[in-house]
Amino acid sequence: QVQLVESGGGLVQPGGSLRLSCVASGSISRINLIGWYRQAPGKERELIAYINDGNTNYTDSVKGRFTISTDNAKNTVYLQMNSLKPEDTAAYYCKMPGADWGQGTQVTVSS
Repeated sequence: QVQLVESGGGLVQPGGSLRLSCVASGSISRINLIGWYRQAPGKERELIAYINDGNTNYTDSVKGRFTISTDNAKNTVYLQMNSLKPEDTAAYYCKMPGADWGQGTQVTVSS
């Protein structure tokens, strides 16, 4: 079983940046496919970025502002978030096949 622990969220002003981290532990040798999701209050959880064998994909709302990357030596996936907007406010989660959902990390973009 693989466990995922997200961190790095917080309160940031519009236009600011944050870097989220997700550490995978347990029965894992390499991160091949993993994604970042977010869930805003009253909305469904949505996939916003994923990396698959080194290839990255983004939903339109974050394209050009967010960057997903992995460090397989640390079993960690990152989400660099720049030019943050109030509508990016949400709980952020990472997910990979075979792993349960983690507790997420809250991002609040507000002045």
